[in-house]
Formats: sequence, structure tokens, C-alpha cells
Amino acid sequence: MTQAIDTFGAARAPRPGAWRRELVATLALAWPLILTNLAQTALGATDVLMLSWLSPEALAAGALGANLFYVCFIGGVGLLSGVSAMIAAERGRRRHAVREVRRTARAGLWSAVALALPLWIVLWNTREVLLLLGQDPDLAREAGHYMRAMMWGLLPILLYASLRSTVAALERPILALIVGIGAVALNALLNWALIFGNFGAPALGLVGAGIASALTSTAMCLAIGALAMADRRVRRYRLFGRFWRSDWPRFLQLWRLGLPIAAIILFEVTIFSAALLLMGLISQEALAAHTIAIQIASLSFMVPLGIGMAATVRVGLGYGADDREAVARAGWIAFGLGTGFMAAMALVMVAIPQVLVGLFLDLADPAIAPVVSLAVTYLLLAALFQVVDGAQAVGAGMLRGLQDTRVPMLLAGLGYWVIGLPLAAILAFPLGLEGVGVWLGLAAGLAIVAVLLLHRWLSRERLGLVRARPPTR
Repeated sequence: MTQAIDTFGAARAPRPGAWRRELVATLALAWPLILTNLAQTALGATDVLMLSWLSPEALAAGALGANLFYVCFIGGVGLLSGVSAMIAAERGRRRHAVREVRRTARAGLWSAVALALPLWIVLWNTREVLLLLGQDPDLAREAGHYMRAMMWGLLPILLYASLRSTVAALERPILALIVGIGAVALNALLNWALIFGNFGAPALGLVGAGIASALTSTAMCLAIGALAMADRRVRRYRLFGRFWRSDWPRFLQLWRLGLPIAAIILFEVTIFSAALLLMGLISQEALAAHTIAIQIASLSFMVPLGIGMAATVRVGLGYGADDREAVARAGWIAFGLGTGFMAAMALVMVAIPQVLVGLFLDLADPAIAPVVSLAVTYLLLAALFQVVDGAQAVGAGMLRGLQDTRVPMLLAGLGYWVIGLPLAAILAFPLGLEGVGVWLGLAAGLAIVAVLLLHRWLSRERLGLVRARPPTR
């Protein structure tokens, strides 16, 4: 009989019901993470909606500035997500957990500050950056004004991201969800007041939107900090204790783990940005249809993304306890949940593509019939990569739980930029498939990354990522 080996080498039999308990624990951790991701998406959607009411020029300038801010923000979030993996492992070891958790939480907060300082310089020069990228001078100027208001929210939102990773690893993600829901309402009110001059505030237009975003980010940071100090299960770790005490070894450990995670996220974000540019080279109709299809696919992606974040914590707990059976249970349950949901979404996209597109476009308007037709086609192609998109998102989270990030970073770079994007360009233009070719290239890149990450997970014992399985007796 195959037996499990505990941290000290003694044999123990798997506990009955362990898979069911792991399923319950994963779902309890994942659903607030998923809803928090959706709340973060709603923040951006609110800005777009409000600016669209102001003017098309304001919307375009705001989009240019916000895209630059988003690249800075998402890279920082990637690095700070290493906090979850480290804290989960420390809790799994259960040796000096309070002190070790506090050290890692402090390293995350310090890292947020270290990231914000150079990125502020980039954002302060948004106008110059956009001009270098060949954007319209008038739009670049307005985007620069917008960003000089919005940029001050970068440090608070990175501090929030670090604390969000911390409370997730402490299995209290509900705290971040409460903050996220409140932030959507606050951001809408501040935008309504500062863009249009309501509630007695001055009508500041685009700059008002930037101020609203900065104030909302600051409120999110303060709120999650207050909740962390008030929550009974979190405050025992005294996350803000000895904040000014230097701890360079833990700081550097976080950066070694987190920088590859940031690179993986940026690889994926930038390949979709590049695909958008390729669509722009085809036609305006193709670009509009692509935008709608990718928006629908992005919403479904929030679920496996949250499950992948939960997998990092659950796998990390088993990894820290040196419990290979717990590692396997946590990984496979998360993988099944993520891919199962995306398989269901693929069926929905195949069954009712016109209904989904109709949420964004008037299907009865003959003037936009070409866009509707293309959007339906692209959505059917999006169904092809739903399962592999979920698999790569959860697979990356599983490996993060094992603190394995450098090789996955290389695999992501290979799949997305060496194979996926060049294949999309070749299929779209020399082979004449246009937008269909772009989507097939994206699907191929995601599939390759998913397969490579899954293969690495299957090889985790052989590669020494976890304790090797003992011989069967």
C-alpha cells in the first residue's frame, strides 16, 4: 500500500474525506477572489462609461493614459502575488508562523513602495511616452494631464494589492471583496462629482476622473489596512508591527519569486495588446468585433484566475508542510474546477454566440451587420481556447504554490511571443486568414503554455519541486 510521509518522515495513511474537504476549502477561498477580480474589472468599466459620457476625445485620451497605468499596475500585482505563495508555505510549516508571516507582509509593503517610486517617473512623463509611441499629440497632451492626477493612486493601489495577497494567504479573502465592492460605488460617485461638477464639486473633466481614481485607490488601501487590523483571524499576525525594521533577505526573496510572476502576466497581457494592434491593421470592423469578443472571454477568465490564486494558497500550504498528498489534492481540485468552468463557458459561447454579442451591439441595425458577423465568428473561435486558457491560469497558480516561477516564465515567453504571436501574424496576413488567423494564433499560444505548465506539474516530484514519492509496499 502506498503511504503518505509526514514532515518528520513517519508514515501516515491519508485521512478519509480529504478530497471533499479540500474541495470545500478551495471553493471557500476562490469565490471571494473571483468576485474581487470582477469588482476590479468594474472599476475600469466605470471609468470608461463616465468618460464616454464626457466626450469621445476624453474617452480616447483616458484610454491611452489608463493603458499605460494598467501596465505598471499589473506588473506590480504580479510581483506582489509572490506574497501569497510565501505566506502559505510559512503557514504550512507552522514554525514561528506569526513572525514569518509578518516578515513577508512587510517585504510586500516595502516592495510596493520600491515599485511606485520609479513608475511614478514614467507616469509623470505620460505625454512624452505616448508621443514616442506615435500617438496623436492632442490626445497625448490630455492623457498627460489625466495621468498627473491619477498616478498618485499607484502607491496606494500597490499597497492594497500586497495586503490583498496577504489576507488571501491567511484565507480571509472576504476582506478584499468587501473593499472591492465598496470601491466600485465610491469610484462611481467620485467620477460623477469630479468629472461633471455634481454634488457641489468643480467640473474638472478628464482630470477629475484621474483624481477620482487616485482617491478611490487611497480609500481601498486604508480600508483593507483597517479591516486587517480589526479582523480577529488576521490581527494576530500584527502585519504592521516593526514596519520600519529592515529585512533585506526577505525582501530579496520576494523579488526573486515575484519578478518571474510579473513577467508571466506581462507576457500574456502584451500578447493580447499586440493582437489588438494586428486587428487594427485589418479593418475597423475587425477591431470592433475583436474588442467585443475579447471582453466576453475576459469576463469568463476571471473565474479560473481566481481559482488559480486559490490554488497558490492551497498548494502552498501543502508545500510548506512537506505534504505531497495535500499538494496533489489542492492542485488537481483547482485544475478540475478551472477547466470545468471554462468548458461550460465554451459550450455557452458555441450555443448562443449571437445572444452574447447582442449584449453589446444592436443585432437589428443593418449598418453594423459586418461587425456582428465578425464578432460571432471570433466568439466561436474564443470557445476553442476557453479550456486551455483556464488550464494555463490555474496551472501557473499551482506551480506558484510550489514557489516555481522562473521556468514557467520562460515557458510563457516561448508560448506567447515565440510561437503564438508570430503564428497569429503569419495566419492573418501572408496566409490571408485575417482576424480568424489572429484568434487561431492566440489559441495556439495559450494551448502550448497550458500543455507545458501541466507537464511541469506532472513532473514535480522528478524535478525535485516536492518530496519524491516513496516506493509502494
